[in-house]
Amino acid sequence: MSRLEDLEAFIHIAEEGSLTKAARRLNRSLQAVSRSLAALEEDVGVQLVHRTTRHSALSEAGETFFRRVKPAVAEIGEARLEVADRRTAPSGTLRVGAPILFGPDFLVPIIAEYMSAYPQVEVDLQLSDSFADLSGDGLDLVVRIGDLPDSGLQGKRLGTLRRVVFGARSYFERHGRPAHPSALRQHACIVRTVDQRPGQWAFQIAGKRRMVGVRGTFRTNTMAAIYCAVSAGLGIGYSPLWQIRHLLDAGQVETILEDFESEPVPIHVLWQENRLPPAKVRAFVDYLATRLKLDRL
Repeated sequence: MSRLEDLEAFIHIAEEGSLTKAARRLNRSLQAVSRSLAALEEDVGVQLVHRTTRHSALSEAGETFFRRVKPAVAEIGEARLEVADRRTAPSGTLRVGAPILFGPDFLVPIIAEYMSAYPQVEVDLQLSDSFADLSGDGLDLVVRIGDLPDSGLQGKRLGTLRRVVFGARSYFERHGRPAHPSALRQHACIVRTVDQRPGQWAFQIAGKRRMVGVRGTFRTNTMAAIYCAVSAGLGIGYSPLWQIRHLLDAGQVETILEDFESEPVPIHVLWQENRLPPAKVRAFVDYLATRLKLDRL
């Protein structure tokens, strides 16, 4: 059976077109590379490379062999690196992107635990509600809430998040409690003006996703202002459940129209497409997958 170093020598000869250049790239002697090629050709029983004093070219059999063996050798090399990398504790700076409201409450406690387990890691948390460009923003990974556009990123689904309609008891006592999404057209609804489709709320009606248009006399560009307005009885709001959990627990608001909730929104952690992400990334993804509790969200 051919040795791995013989196969590696053959691949470099094929790519460089020269035994001398292949030897230089492998940091081996010319004689060692030549012996590897000879041993490989003897093992397979055919000439793989036509040699001259200045140039080396693949034979027809060599071309076929090169196409088949290169991916296999690459896989073996990555497997070696992965095993070696797992012996190395995560270190360096981990740059994480996340939504503004989600990061502090849900990621920071996990980051604290992660940094305690891996003291050689520094964490740089960047919070933004826009979809970050990992390479452009220098991030190692990002947590995203919502349906994902096609991209060259790898990822892991962490769960789903509910979106709910909610209001204050004081509002319902004055204006009644809508029993169907269509009834929202007769109510004051708090619209976020920066949404892609302001005043269009998603519901599941008769087994299908439907958009219901709403409006009201108070509008704003931030979710924080919406929560204050709804709590003050100005109207009905629409929000991810996790963002208003504290208001529900305090009795300031109540959810309605639960039977018509739209499909939950997925949440993912994404990183650059790479068969072998660094140990610091793999370890943090594992922490998120095991410690991020979404059952109440």
